[in-house]
Amino acid sequence: MSLEIRPVRPEEHEEAGRVTALAYREFADNDDWDRYLKEIADVGGRADIGLVLVAVEGDRILGSATLELDARIDDDDAPLDPEEAHIRMLGVDPDARGRGVARALMDACLARAAQAGRTRMTLHTTKRMRAAQAMYEAMGFERLTDRVFPDGFVLLSYTKDIEDA
Repeated sequence: MSLEIRPVRPEEHEEAGRVTALAYREFADNDDWDRYLKEIADVGGRADIGLVLVAVEGDRILGSATLELDARIDDDDAPLDPEEAHIRMLGVDPDARGRGVARALMDACLARAAQAGRTRMTLHTTKRMRAAQAMYEAMGFERLTDRVFPDGFVLLSYTKDIEDA
């Protein structure tokens, strides 16, 4: 069966959220992560703000990614630059990993951003998400200055010119 990447449908919000949170569950080691898993699972809460793409095989959602084009999902993030798009909450069901699902979602996000006239893609990940880092770097993303929170939590920042997609 072939993989389809498309915008999430309202009736899929719950399942897409469940699958995406499942992808992040292995990183949850404290109350902050547990709260973040609830945010990740709330696809309906961000689908009107950003573009949520899902990877579907048959009737099964294998993963999702949220693309910020015009607005940020979180109010505490700096506004997007006019040329910028930002990928958030990329996650693939652990049972579907290693099949190119994350790469297909990334490629679709880059294509959608290019269609919207954006010329630069940004994203964040964590130090523990080594497979994601390897994929981003293989795709030509370059490191920016890390985002360090007051509690010491670090997000690794990446950027890529979209014309290089």
